[in-house]
Amino acid sequence: MVLDLLMRMRAQLLLLWYRKDGATAIEYLILVAIVALVVLAAGVTLGPQITTFIGKITTAIT
Repeated sequence: MVLDLLMRMRAQLLLLWYRKDGATAIEYLILVAIVALVVLAAGVTLGPQITTFIGKITTAIT
């Protein structure tokens, strides 16, 4: 029973190791991480300006 489980785990690990489909998912993950960092940097940089702009709009409406 344990030997059968180990053989199945080995087969699954070999499939995971040699499968090329996973590379696409990793590439998408890296791309999403880069986009998230750019959005975060833009938000930190432009945050005070956006707050000031929204404050001006709020003042003009009231």
